[in-house]
Amino acid sequence: MTNRINQRIADELGVREAQVSAAVQLLDDGSTVPFVSRYRKEATGGLDDTQLRNLEERLRYLRELEGRRAAILGSIAEQGKLTPELEAAVLGAETKVALEDMYLPYKPKRRTKAQIAREAGLEPLALALLANPLLDPEREAEAYVSADKGVPDGKSALDGARQILMEQFAEDGELLGRLRDKLWQDGYLKSELAEGKAEEGAKFADYFDRREPIRAIPSHRALAMLRGRNEGALNLFLQAGKEEQEPAAMHPCEIDVARRFGIADQGRTADRWLLATVRFAWKVKLAPHLETELVTRLREAAEAEAINVFARNLHDLLLAAPAGRKAVIGLDPGLRTGVKVAVVDATGKMLETATIFPHAPRNEWDRSIAIVAALAQKHGAALVSIGNGTASRETDRLTAELIKLHPELKMQKVVVSEAGASVYSASEFAANEFPDLDVTLRGAVSIARRLQDPLAELVKIDPKAIGVGQYQHDVNQPELARSLDAVVEDCVNAVGVDVNTASEPLLERVSGLSSTLARNIVEFRNSNGAFKRRADLKQVPRLGEKAFEQAAGFLRIAQGDNPLDASGVHPEAYPVVQRILEASGRELRQVIGDGAFLKSLDPRQFTDDQFGLPTVTDILRELEKPGRDPRPEFKAAVFREGVEGIKDLQPGMLLEGVVTNVTNFGAFVDVGVHQDGLVHISALADKFVKDPHAVVKAGDVVKVKVLEVDEKRRRIALTMRLSDQPGAVQANVAERQPVKQARKERPAEQPQGTMAAALAKLRKS
Repeated sequence: MTNRINQRIADELGVREAQVSAAVQLLDDGSTVPFVSRYRKEATGGLDDTQLRNLEERLRYLRELEGRRAAILGSIAEQGKLTPELEAAVLGAETKVALEDMYLPYKPKRRTKAQIAREAGLEPLALALLANPLLDPEREAEAYVSADKGVPDGKSALDGARQILMEQFAEDGELLGRLRDKLWQDGYLKSELAEGKAEEGAKFADYFDRREPIRAIPSHRALAMLRGRNEGALNLFLQAGKEEQEPAAMHPCEIDVARRFGIADQGRTADRWLLATVRFAWKVKLAPHLETELVTRLREAAEAEAINVFARNLHDLLLAAPAGRKAVIGLDPGLRTGVKVAVVDATGKMLETATIFPHAPRNEWDRSIAIVAALAQKHGAALVSIGNGTASRETDRLTAELIKLHPELKMQKVVVSEAGASVYSASEFAANEFPDLDVTLRGAVSIARRLQDPLAELVKIDPKAIGVGQYQHDVNQPELARSLDAVVEDCVNAVGVDVNTASEPLLERVSGLSSTLARNIVEFRNSNGAFKRRADLKQVPRLGEKAFEQAAGFLRIAQGDNPLDASGVHPEAYPVVQRILEASGRELRQVIGDGAFLKSLDPRQFTDDQFGLPTVTDILRELEKPGRDPRPEFKAAVFREGVEGIKDLQPGMLLEGVVTNVTNFGAFVDVGVHQDGLVHISALADKFVKDPHAVVKAGDVVKVKVLEVDEKRRRIALTMRLSDQPGAVQANVAERQPVKQARKERPAEQPQGTMAAALAKLRKS
C-alpha cells in the first residue's frame, strides 16, 4: 500500500518515487516541511516547500482513502458478498467517490421500502418484468398478492417491485459515475429568489435569476450563491442542459438510466410501467442524490480555491516589509473614546502609554500634538504607526501637523492595517504580557509593533482574524486552519527567529517547537539571560535532540559567541564550514560577507557522505549574506489630503493606496476612506490577466484611478490600467522587479527604497 501511494504521488508531482519515499519517511519520523525543504535536500532530491506541502496533503488524502478501502472490504466480506471481481474493483477505485459508489449496494442502511418489498417476496416480480418487458405487469402481480405478507392487491405488488428496481437503479455505481460526469460537464445551476425574501436578501440581488454551467462557476460566485441559500434568500436547482426541460419530455439523464437497463418504449406490455419506474427513480432518488453531490463538489472546489486565495494573501501580508528595529509610536484612532497612544522601543518593549482627545467632542488638538511630540522626544521615536480604523484619517491629519510643527523630530507616519488588533488585545497572551494595561491600549502597542515587524506581531493573532480572506466563515474550518497554519509556519521559518527577543507565539511557529517548548525557552531566557550559543538551547527543559535538530537552523543568536549562530547554517553542518576555513587558511569573520572569495570556491570540494552539493551550495550562499531577510523593502503609501471618506471620492481621481486583499476576481485597495475599493481583474492591467496574484499582492503600494462611486452601497470601482491613467502606474510596474531583487538580497533590519533616506537619518540620530 505504501509503495502504491508513494508512486501515485510521484506521478502527480512529476518527480521520482524515491524522492517521495524519502520525504514521506522524514515526515513520518516527525520532521517538518520547512526543515525537510531546507536541510534535507540530498534525501528528497531538492523538493521545495510547495512540493512538500502538496505531497503532505495528497499523502493525507490517499491514506484516508486506503483506510476507507480496507473498511469497505471488511464490511462486504462480513456480509459474505465479497467476490474476487468485486474485490478487484474496490482495490482499483482511485477516489473516495468511486469507492462509495461501489459500496452503495452493500452499505448497511435503515429499513427501506425496497427492503420491505424484498421481505414480502416481490424481488422475483421486479426482476422478471425488467428481464422480459413482454410480460403483463398487472397479470404477473396477481401471483404475489398475499395479505399475510402485507401485499393486499396487485397494485401493492407492483409498487413494491418498483421500489426494488428504483433502488437497484440508484445503487448502480457505473451508472452513477456516468450521470455524475454528464451533469458536471453539461449541467447548469440555476438560482432563484426565495418567495418573500426580496428585501431581506437584497445583497444577493445578482443571483435572483441566474443560470450558468456548474463546472464554470467561479469560487466567489459559488460561495455567494451557497450563502444565499443557507440564509434562505435563494433557491438553487441543478438542470441537465442549457435549455429548460419540457415537463412532458424525458430528461436526458432518464434516457441514460433507461439505456443502462435496456428499457425502451417498443410497444411491449411492460414498457410503459418500466419507463415510469425510470422516471420515478430519477425524480425521487437519482436527481436529489446527484444534485446534492455536485453542489457539494462545487462547494468543496470553491472552498479549496477560497482557502488557497486566503493562504496566498496571508503569506504576502506576513512577509510584508518590516520597518526594522526603531522606536515607534502606535496610534489606535478613536473619536469619543480618544486616540490610544503607545510607545515601544526598538525591540518592541512597551515604554509608555497615553490617551489623547484631538477629535470631537473634546477637540484637544494642540494638547494632543504636544503630548505625542513629548513622547517622541523622550523616547527617540521617529516613526508613527496609525491604525486604519475609525478616525484614522483625522488622526493621520493630526500626525501630519505634528510633523510640520516639529521638523526637528524627523518623524515619518505610516498607516497600517489594524485588522485583528482587538483580537490580540483581548487574548490571553496579551493579558499575560500586559496584565495592568487597559485592553484598548494593548491595541496601540500591537499597531506600533506591526510597523516594526508585521510577521512577529501577526503570529500572535488567529490567522482568520487578520482579514485577508473572502467568505472565510463559509469554508471548511479544519481545512482552512490547517492551510493557514502551514503558511504561518513557512513564513516564520523562511525569515528566521531571534531566540533572544522572540515572543512565545513566534517561537511556537518555529519548526519542531511546541507551545510548551516555546514557553520553556522564554522562561529559561528570563531566568538565565540571553542565549550565547545555539548549543545552550539543549539546556532548556524538555527540548531534546529531535526538537533541537528541527529548530536550531531557524533560530538566530545575534552577537553570540559563534557568528554562525546568527546565520541559517544548521549546527550539524558547522564541520563543513570548518573544512572551508581550513582549506582557505582564513578565520570565520574574514570569510563571512566576502562574496568574491566565496564565489571563487568550488562547493564540490567540500561535499561528503552526509552533506552533498545542494547543502554546501546553500552554506556558501548563507556565508555570503548571513541571516538575509527574504522580505521586500519598506515602503509606505501616501493617502491624498482631503480625501477622508467615501463622500470625498470623485470619478477620475488619481490616488495612492495599499492592496489589502487579492481575490480571483480582482484586488481590494485601501485608499484611506474606510472602505476598500475594488480593482476588477479586467482593470488590473492593459493586458489580459488570468491570475490577479501575478500582478499584485497584499501589501503592495499602488496608484489607482477612481472609476465609479456608489456611496449608498459603499462600493468603489478603481482601475490600475495605464490606458485609464497615463503614466500614473508605470512607476508601479517598473518597481516590481527591484522589489523581487530586494526580497532576495536585503540583509535583515536594513530597510531600503523610498524611505531609505529618512531611515538613514534615523540611524544616525
